[in-house]
Amino acid sequence: MIHKLITEKRMRLVIKLLIAIGGGLASSLAMPRENISPLIFIAVFALMFSIHNLRSLQALLVGFAGGLAFYLSQIEWLSLYLGPVPWLALSVLEALIFAIGMFAMGLVWKFLDNQISGSSTWSVLITSLGLAIVWIAREWVSITLPYGGFPWSRLAQTQSETVLSKWVFWGGLGWLGFLMALASAIFAVIVSRYKQGSIPRLFKLPVIATLLFIFLVPAATNLNSGPETGTIRIGAVQGNANAGLFANVSRGSILKNHLDASLLLEGKSVDLVVWPENASDLSPFASPAAKSAIETFVNDEVKVPLIFGTITERGDSIYNSSILWKPQLGPTDWYDKKRPVPFAEYVPDRDFWYQLAPDLIGLVSRGYSFGERDGIFEIAQGKLGTLICFEIAVDEIGRDLVHQGAQVILSQTNNADFGRSDETYQQAAFARLRAIETGRTVVNISTVGVSAIYNADGSISQQLPTFEAGAMVQDVPLRTSITPAMLFGSWVDLIMNLIAALVIALAIRWHLLNRLGAVK
Repeated sequence: MIHKLITEKRMRLVIKLLIAIGGGLASSLAMPRENISPLIFIAVFALMFSIHNLRSLQALLVGFAGGLAFYLSQIEWLSLYLGPVPWLALSVLEALIFAIGMFAMGLVWKFLDNQISGSSTWSVLITSLGLAIVWIAREWVSITLPYGGFPWSRLAQTQSETVLSKWVFWGGLGWLGFLMALASAIFAVIVSRYKQGSIPRLFKLPVIATLLFIFLVPAATNLNSGPETGTIRIGAVQGNANAGLFANVSRGSILKNHLDASLLLEGKSVDLVVWPENASDLSPFASPAAKSAIETFVNDEVKVPLIFGTITERGDSIYNSSILWKPQLGPTDWYDKKRPVPFAEYVPDRDFWYQLAPDLIGLVSRGYSFGERDGIFEIAQGKLGTLICFEIAVDEIGRDLVHQGAQVILSQTNNADFGRSDETYQQAAFARLRAIETGRTVVNISTVGVSAIYNADGSISQQLPTFEAGAMVQDVPLRTSITPAMLFGSWVDLIMNLIAALVIALAIRWHLLNRLGAVK
């Protein structure tokens, strides 16, 4: 009998592990570019259900397995950049955070089930709210810690092309993620209760009303994307350049690619030309040839301001910079990337990590410094906000640009390191969501693609084929209105995190008191 009981418990744990791993793997199919977006609800349901009613160590183990499958399957493109070690290392680190979050979720689930009568009309909804709050708090930790976190693999990313994307207008990416987690949690709680036979009717009025709220409010939301203070005609150029950090190309070839691709603008009147991150591999501040080529292009050919990415040096510091170059005036303003990517563009605590992986750390021989200037460029037509590459995934960057007066957002990026993988599509999803969230047109211009212009309602004005030289010319609306997400988004995140901390603290206290009572 005892042997049979042990075998049943082991089998139950194995089944839970398989459910968690299956949920983690399914999540990747919901991400761009596969875009089977409904799968994310099934994935989150499976991950939540997998830790229901498990002991602490079991919940940690199942949570880690699910988290590892979640990240390994979504960010496999990272292995194209520095090989499998960073991909595995980052996935393991994020899976550890994931496991702690799942453990906390399991604890909160037991606590709420104990405190709230299973027959209560509101019990399913209250328990589901607790689970969703803990999920989104764990997501916040993952995108914030350590070293600025890894602002990727968010639930909201899967909905950039669905009607649910409109929720980011109201509260930001965290708010959308919370509502998605809530919908999945409702089904996880219902299934767990149904199995126990404690719910005679699966769906009660509070649950039905909540699900209708989640899915119908964005469907009824009409977003305005038209001009509020005029328009600006932007020419955005994709040079199709092998501009990877470790690309072995002849000096000046990347700059030449963008000059050549800019010939597509001939005969087209524009107010501004935008090139992507790293568009000039030769800094015009260090190379007379690059300076001359850019001066000729701006002064004699397009005769309008140019914004382009290059690497700059000031003193002992090196920066990933975006330069505003005006006709007859030259460089008048610049923006330095505020959030360089750890272990790619710089190495935090280099001495410590070098001891663990000297070959890998040695590849990043010199790190970029953190920029301190604002990302606002002013030209005759208005204020432009610029950010660089992965900064499109950082919530506060977009908020800061809007509050500093940006009427359009330029997202300059270099996706050449990641080849034809899903990375560029996942990043483009962020750009599309940021357009809705900020209420600004986002011009996402890449060295190799995806390059597209996203309107403030999430629609696409233009998009270029990947890995082809091309140029987009578009009258882009200048907008000054402030979305609810820009007003309250940071407060929404803070309040949800505080509630999560409180609920987890109460659950831990309840658990410890139970343990002490059992010992006595």
